[in-house]
Amino acid sequence: MNKLSRLFLGVAVLFSVTGSQAQVTIGADTADQVGSTLSLQQAVAIAIRHNLLVNQADIQMQVGKVNYNQAWDYMLPTLNAQLSQGFSSGRNLNQSTYQYINTSQFAGNYGINTNLTLFNGLQVQNGIKQYGFAYDASKMDLQQQKYAITLNVLLAYLQILSNRDLLVIAKEQASVDSVQVARLDTLNAAGALLLLSNFTDLKGQYAGDLANIAQLTNNLEASKINLFNMLNVPYRRDVEYDHSAFTMDISEYNNDPDSMYRRSLETMPSIKAAQLRVNSYQKALLVAKGAYYPTLSFFGSINSNYSNQNLTGVPSNITSDSIGYVNVTGTRYTTYADHQQFSYSKIPFFDQVKNNRNQQFGLQLSIPILNYLQVRNRVKTARLNLRNQELVNNNTRLVLQQNVETAYQNMIASYKQYKSYIDQAAAYSESFRTTEIRFNEGVINADIYLLAKNKADAANTNLAAAKYTYIFRTKVLDYYQGKLSLLVP
Repeated sequence: MNKLSRLFLGVAVLFSVTGSQAQVTIGADTADQVGSTLSLQQAVAIAIRHNLLVNQADIQMQVGKVNYNQAWDYMLPTLNAQLSQGFSSGRNLNQSTYQYINTSQFAGNYGINTNLTLFNGLQVQNGIKQYGFAYDASKMDLQQQKYAITLNVLLAYLQILSNRDLLVIAKEQASVDSVQVARLDTLNAAGALLLLSNFTDLKGQYAGDLANIAQLTNNLEASKINLFNMLNVPYRRDVEYDHSAFTMDISEYNNDPDSMYRRSLETMPSIKAAQLRVNSYQKALLVAKGAYYPTLSFFGSINSNYSNQNLTGVPSNITSDSIGYVNVTGTRYTTYADHQQFSYSKIPFFDQVKNNRNQQFGLQLSIPILNYLQVRNRVKTARLNLRNQELVNNNTRLVLQQNVETAYQNMIASYKQYKSYIDQAAAYSESFRTTEIRFNEGVINADIYLLAKNKADAANTNLAAAKYTYIFRTKVLDYYQGKLSLLVP
């Protein structure tokens, strides 16, 4: 495993966006998104679309939006209707006469009421701000996940290009050995080979070259599969990659760590999310304190009822009935009284609902006095939550500063290694060139030739790996400064 491979594994763990975490169910047409050539921008877009952590962050952002909308909805009045209809028998209250009757009754009550909070310690207003900050923080979380998967896709893409270059170098090195083996084999067949071990040593070297090519070919395919695993799409062996995705002109990274840290404080979504959550918990504390205040609300209602025992009477005729006697000067006279007779009928349903309607409205003041000390304890909990988030916010900034310093030092070290490997590769290549001339002339044996060649091959391999390692180190610093946002769709 080369240095860039180990670097990839470390960063994948650091940003918690491994291939196993990126598994989600996708449509059957997803493979069509990958054409004959897979560019870096296309790879990032596919990964962001299908990565599990990104999708989960997006869902949490949508939940935050729902909570924020709900906080605004608390500004609206409540409006509720109540309907009841039932049958009863035995002793019942007549809804029209308000007298008890001993009969069955089919009755109902209907109403609609509203309530509007006018003042409750500004809990609603502070709640809107609380969930607004939380919603903005969830947006930053989503952006952070997009940045993280972008960096990991970028590294996986770099790993493919690095493995490809290492394979090309290995094939070129094997080609040199193949020419020498063929030359020595011809000399041996002609009986002109002075030392047989020269031939066998070169054959062994060439066999080792082929084994190395097989391993590097496997590494290249594994890195391609790893990228497709991160994209969560079926693997395609025939896909080509954009080898011009990165500028290979290596130059020194001039920014200092302090300026990069200040820049990262302005651009990193995780920093913004931590501060937004501090703001959200500050408003949550004000919401909890608002419960100490009285609540003033407006209420109103309209109600009516119906009963099948509600009757209405219509005058029919007048009758005279004897009601007693009066004695006038000793003569008894019978007295009569007129009685109005009525014809009763049931009052229609809608007439009852209209006639029995009543309305009420007013103001209600609720003053909290003692409620199991719930408000006090909620205020304490809100204050502790705020303190915890302030600690998280401070620690997030500290970790970021340490990560920037570490990334900067790693970049400096990789750049120095790269410059050293340039000098080493040039020196060993020149040494091997002269050694090869002497070996072809038969002045030296194969052991000296192979020693010089192995040094040159190792130097060229190290140079190629160091080049990609340095490129990635600079991309990590770009990540902390928000420069990778150009790749995020």
